[in-house]
Amino acid sequence: MYNHRHINFHKPGTILRFVGWAILGVLFAAVMGLIFGFAVMWLWNWLMPALFGLPSIGFWQAWGLVILSHILFKSFPHHGSHHHDDRWKKKFHEKFMREEEEAQPRE
Repeated sequence: MYNHRHINFHKPGTILRFVGWAILGVLFAAVMGLIFGFAVMWLWNWLMPALFGLPSIGFWQAWGLVILSHILFKSFPHHGSHHHDDRWKKKFHEKFMREEEEAQPRE
């Protein structure tokens, strides 16, 4: 059996400790969100107008880009264990190696 550690809310001070950690977690996430949003905004405003002639953007537009890129490139979260099917890689490798061997001149 698994040995799980459970929170005992009947113990004095446990609820306050739990709430304190929850508040710290929310504050940490908010600060990281601010830093990340300003970093994207700064990088965009530094690079894109000079390279491509695009307009500068604000903080919320930068966050819109972050969310859009997450949707486009990361897609949806994968839950559970990842069982990758590598059969296609094996077939591709066998085909590539066979074509490469056939293309080489024989001595």
